[in-house]
Amino acid sequence: MAAIAELPLTGLVVVDMSQFLSGPYCSLRLLDLGARVIKIERPDGGDLSRRLYLSDTEIGGDSTIFHAINRAKESFAIDLKDEADLAALRGLLAKADVLIQNFRPGVIERLGLDYEAVRKINPRLVYASISGYGEEGPWVKRPGQDLLAQARSGVMWLNGDEDQGPVPFGLAIADMLAGAAAAQGILAALVRRGLTGIGSHVETSLLEALVDFQFEVLTTHLNDGRRLPRRSAFRSAHAYLSAPYGVYPAKDGYLAIAMTPIPKLADLLELEQLAPYRDQPSTWFTARDEIKAIIAQKIATKTVDEWLAILEPADIWCAKVLTWPEMMASEGFQVLDMLQIVTREDDVSILTTRSPLRVDGVRAKVERAAPRIGEHSAKIREEFGL
Repeated sequence: MAAIAELPLTGLVVVDMSQFLSGPYCSLRLLDLGARVIKIERPDGGDLSRRLYLSDTEIGGDSTIFHAINRAKESFAIDLKDEADLAALRGLLAKADVLIQNFRPGVIERLGLDYEAVRKINPRLVYASISGYGEEGPWVKRPGQDLLAQARSGVMWLNGDEDQGPVPFGLAIADMLAGAAAAQGILAALVRRGLTGIGSHVETSLLEALVDFQFEVLTTHLNDGRRLPRRSAFRSAHAYLSAPYGVYPAKDGYLAIAMTPIPKLADLLELEQLAPYRDQPSTWFTARDEIKAIIAQKIATKTVDEWLAILEPADIWCAKVLTWPEMMASEGFQVLDMLQIVTREDDVSILTTRSPLRVDGVRAKVERAAPRIGEHSAKIREEFGL
């Protein structure tokens, strides 16, 4: 394994003033690329996600989600209402490379740490802001929470079957996508700083990230008479794509079938009932539910492996739908080496994910678990002379 000094962001200091998911996800991506992340936390309780439980599991006094998204970071406890602590924070920002914040609009200005103020302290700083809905408009003061952002973005109408109403994603996609977008912007701004010596203010929001996430289907909607997509009423997997696109129950599990010409699939499945649709591609859209129902009846007669043995050699795009245990037991997952154990001196041990990126063939790995509140405060103050 390559030494951490070989990672591209080694030597850069990221001050992360954000909490919950979007900002911490952004700083996690930078950490996995070699950056040092100093997490600013309140002395009394720290990041609110320490108490954001996905289950009743608690490790070392904190939630699993906090551990997952804050591994290997340092915690610097700062009371933002204390002028001496604020002065220390400004001193740290004077020597930092990146600042990330996701306060509600107006809060960072009241603290005197908005971009214009911080730029006077450190003109080389790359400053990243993540909000719920941008800096203007009627939603600015609304809570920038993932489910609410999904609700306002239209994305819920792409999930589920036609008769289900809006269906939210089962993941915090707004937070993660906004964090990823901010990380991309920060990396670009760091490149420009390397050329000009000048920092930048990178801004995004949960809503902007979700709109971008839908660029493919929104562009279709905007350029085909603004017709709304109609989800399939039967085994829907995509609001726009035609049959057979979907997931079908087999004897012992589920089989996903992607874009496939109906004539080819009809021959392989020996389905004479699909004859009326063979040479009429338009019906693959207009009769989508009828076609999928016919296919579903056939798929249910064999096991997943039996169908894969027929379909894969014919170059049909299909796959078994795996559970988490099945995925993690698979060779395809294991060869990626995507899991790692991180630990802490107080007997905290977490099995969690690793970076999705490989640099020069190497995936970054850390050994340190998420910090306790203020765990590194004394060391940071001494190191930076705060």
